[in-house]
Amino acid sequence: MRKPRPRECEPEPGSRARPGGAGTPARSSPRVWAPGEAEGGSGDPCRCCLMGNGWSHLQTRAALCPVTCVTTLCPFTGPFFVLCADHHVRVATGPQPPRRAAAGPHAEAAQTVDSSAPRPRTSSEERAAVATPEPLIPFHQWALRVPWDPINDSMGGPVTLDTQPMAVGMASAVADCQGSAPEEMTFQGGDHIEILGAQVPGLPWCVGRHAASGQVGFVRTSLIRVQGQASDLENVIFLDEEERSFFSSEGRFSEEDARQLLSRVSGKDVCAVYSLDTAEDAELEQQEELETSTPCLHPEPPETLQRVKNVLEQCKSCQGLPEEPGSWGVHRASSGSSSPDTEEPSFLLDAGDAWADPEALGSLLRFLDAPGFEARFRGLYSLSLPRLSRVFCGFTDEEELAGRLAQARGAAKKAELPMALARLCFLLGRLCVRRLKLSQARVYFEEALGALGGRFGDLFLAVALYTNLASVHLRQKNREKCEQLVPKALALLLGTPGHVGTEAEAGLLRLALRRAICGHSLQAEARACFLLAKHHTRLKQPEEALPFLERLLLLLGTSASPRASWPMNCYLLLADAYSRKCLPHLALGCVKVASLRAQGSLASALWSAALVLQNCPRLHRLPSQLAHYLRQALASPASAPERTLHGPLYASLARLHSQHGQHGRAIALMTRAAETDAQTGGRRVVDHLVALAWLHVLHRQSPLALAILESILEAAAATLDQEGVIANMTAIALKRTGRTRRAAEGYYRALRVARRLGHVRNQAVVLANFGALCLQAGAGGLAQHYFLESVKLFSRLPSGECGPDFTQVLLRLGQLCTRRALARQGKCYYEWAFLVAVEGDHLESQLQAVQRLCHFYSTVMPSEAQCVVYHEFQLSLARRVADKALEGQLLETISQLYLSLGTERAYKSALDYTKRSLGVFIDLQQKDKEAQAWLQAGKIYYILQQNELVDLYIQVAQNAALYTGDPSLGLQLFEAAGDIFFNGTWEREKAVSFYRDRALPLATTTGNQEAELRLCNKLVALLAEMEVPQEGLEFAHTALALSITLGDRLNERVAYHRLAALHHRLGQGELAEHFYLKALSLCSSPLEFDDETLYYVKVYLALGDIIFYDLKVALRARPGWGWLQPRGFPKLWPWEEQATPWTRLSPHAGVRGGG
Repeated sequence: MRKPRPRECEPEPGSRARPGGAGTPARSSPRVWAPGEAEGGSGDPCRCCLMGNGWSHLQTRAALCPVTCVTTLCPFTGPFFVLCADHHVRVATGPQPPRRAAAGPHAEAAQTVDSSAPRPRTSSEERAAVATPEPLIPFHQWALRVPWDPINDSMGGPVTLDTQPMAVGMASAVADCQGSAPEEMTFQGGDHIEILGAQVPGLPWCVGRHAASGQVGFVRTSLIRVQGQASDLENVIFLDEEERSFFSSEGRFSEEDARQLLSRVSGKDVCAVYSLDTAEDAELEQQEELETSTPCLHPEPPETLQRVKNVLEQCKSCQGLPEEPGSWGVHRASSGSSSPDTEEPSFLLDAGDAWADPEALGSLLRFLDAPGFEARFRGLYSLSLPRLSRVFCGFTDEEELAGRLAQARGAAKKAELPMALARLCFLLGRLCVRRLKLSQARVYFEEALGALGGRFGDLFLAVALYTNLASVHLRQKNREKCEQLVPKALALLLGTPGHVGTEAEAGLLRLALRRAICGHSLQAEARACFLLAKHHTRLKQPEEALPFLERLLLLLGTSASPRASWPMNCYLLLADAYSRKCLPHLALGCVKVASLRAQGSLASALWSAALVLQNCPRLHRLPSQLAHYLRQALASPASAPERTLHGPLYASLARLHSQHGQHGRAIALMTRAAETDAQTGGRRVVDHLVALAWLHVLHRQSPLALAILESILEAAAATLDQEGVIANMTAIALKRTGRTRRAAEGYYRALRVARRLGHVRNQAVVLANFGALCLQAGAGGLAQHYFLESVKLFSRLPSGECGPDFTQVLLRLGQLCTRRALARQGKCYYEWAFLVAVEGDHLESQLQAVQRLCHFYSTVMPSEAQCVVYHEFQLSLARRVADKALEGQLLETISQLYLSLGTERAYKSALDYTKRSLGVFIDLQQKDKEAQAWLQAGKIYYILQQNELVDLYIQVAQNAALYTGDPSLGLQLFEAAGDIFFNGTWEREKAVSFYRDRALPLATTTGNQEAELRLCNKLVALLAEMEVPQEGLEFAHTALALSITLGDRLNERVAYHRLAALHHRLGQGELAEHFYLKALSLCSSPLEFDDETLYYVKVYLALGDIIFYDLKVALRARPGWGWLQPRGFPKLWPWEEQATPWTRLSPHAGVRGGG
């Protein structure tokens, strides 16, 4: 049970704390900040937590003060904020208790509100849990941990639990009030007051208009009773439509951005450069005809050709029209200029103007003396001071500008133009703040407020003035002024919709957020988070805006209107911020959530696609996630100018499907792209048709591709470079249909066009295609020549222009050299290809090159060390391309490689890779692979002689195999588990239970006779070694019967031999002799191998022993031994063993003579 807090830290109802040093009058401390005082009076160190010198006193009692005020973080380790039972937020130290579970964002936020006194009928344990200080949620912990100024401790009165919603509309006065300042409203009880903007919970002031007199001023919220409340959180966050449209205006995706994205996604490679023939071997015409006769999703060839011809006809008729229509109309601005503040100012103050001329200065002052806000003043109140440099053009020296403004200020004061004076003083104050002259700035701001005289005709000017002046007082730590001004500034900032932001408002908004957190007002917290996110977003500070965007969306939850588009744009802004912070997974998650909201515009869908492209792993092919957002862009409502992007959208989708092997769908989409852009005519349509022909080539429909390319040439719609692409593509299609001669002619035409245009890369590609054609024709030497010529041309190009084609050519050349027994040259080309792929950062090309090198060092020139190195690099590539299946396969392979090295260190490395592969297979939910990985780990533990873990891993492997319900997998696993002990050197008897009790019944049940035979043979050998030959007889007879059934003469011979050996051990000589002779009868005659001869030697020797020693027939044994005399095969039998038959014959030499 948690220990109670020390008495000196318990709050008392009437406690007071002095905010200053000696002589300062005591003020009532806000309860949300104060930890309370002890009975010892003002000298108690815990009271000094609220004082300006509280740090030194805290250090003396750190060990005895577990809870301090929220404004002073205790210097000892581990402070955190808690909500106490009296709704006070305090800092606690020591081990942080776990937070109670919350069901969602609202429950998490409302938990602080509901943690008051225990409800009726609760148990004593529940009351204790409620009374226990509850740690605040992480966002609140972070928001309250930001460095805090001591003057904020004494602002305002005690903060009570405030769950009242924000108030809007009309209110009625409940008491008389006489304003103590010009900006404060005077009213009587019962008067009606219109709240301007909103009344924010927890703030002592709001701005209102007296219904009878029309006076506008600050109103004490404690003296009015509101009539309308904003219960909907969305209506609290946005007080007008301009604020509601902020996220959509910030998230604009311009037409130029869209065209660049679609140009990148749709790709121009097929239509601008020659394509490399990727087929390893040319397809015969019969095979190609078989493939084209297979039904598929795209239209039949005659229909496809007709549609192509229709497109070409429309293209001809529209050649005089422009290709690119005007603009989008809705999103004309670039994505970089998004807010109204970035618009050009409506007036300029030039240094060349006659400032000394009273007439010219008078016109300026009359302009600045407008009584209310005008759009032209937005530049004066703008967010950032660099913005003012465009208003005051020509002023390179700020001192000169300040002098001119001071001159205009004097004229405005002399002419008694209060609004002009206020605006000029505001500008002078901002210039002083920029130069860190805070005292002078404070004088100017106070003069501006005095000039206003409590007037709120220009409400935005009032917001800017109060914000900047309060910020200066905070920076100067002017406690008394802050108490008077900061609450009013907060009321203006949070309650005024659409005000022009300033640089000074961030600190005040953070203060408002703290007050909302400690006052438990979700609505005020949401409003403060929105304004902070808006502020940092407009300042182009996405990282600072990120936590407030997160909290805003968390508070919103699912309460937003289903038709509202702003949450989607907010999620996209959040995704963009995550992308800038290099958090791709979070960015992709936000984009996905945004796509599940209300249907957005074409621009938002394309922005989502751009974010996906930025944050997915950079592979040679497009990420598959892109398809959803491209289809969403096609389905979104679009204006007539926006519909011009539908053609590139279809082409982008076609390329995406093609790169992922779905050529049928890609063909249908590319046909739609050509038909959509047919009205525009020009090069784009021909590009689509050429890409369509290439898709048919990839889809193994070369005849149809040839017909499409021929139609394009007949229509004379292609340019010279497009004709070269068409000639190369036609040659590839002809090669795949087996027409080698015509393909060579096509390549020659393409080569001439490339040389004429000076395209070195296209020349290299067509020479490589020549080499592939020669290789198909069987001319290996000529193919090598053309490949080398292609490599020479590629080597002359910058690495960025080669693309993956250079790697492919080098790999083909290396493979050709390897086939021609030029292993060292092949290795050089493989390594060169690998280096080119690494330099170009083409992951898939790197994978291909490393796979070839792994194969080379494992089969062509075996090298275990090199093989391990390249497999480990291939593993790193598999992780980069996020191919978990390949990663698991490589981990298995590397484990086997280390296992084959045979050292203890290698065994431990193999175990590590096996465990990593096990994790991958568990993630992929591949139970069969998982079971094999568990078993492999058990095998390695057996090799390492860690016997206590072997049985455990084998048991888990069996459970995983049985989970699948596949008897074949169970059979395979049980046999492999037995093999661990069977092939080992200790505890071999454990293999019997796996073979006999588990694997063999499964083999019999599934009817797998080969496995049953294999298991019986293993059991016979194992039982014979265990000196239990009688048990092995049954399995030996079963193995014999299965061998005869399967017609396997070798296993039949082995079964006879093992039966003979078992009977020999049992002392059954006649049966042993019988089965040995049966085994010999199955031997081939004449003998084919030396091993067979040695087998004869051993069997006849055994027969002689059986006949002489077991059957006691010496005359029959002598011929058997005599046949084994060395004169028959002296070269095959070791000389030390040649004495064996002589030794056994010598005692019986007289038998024959006597006979």
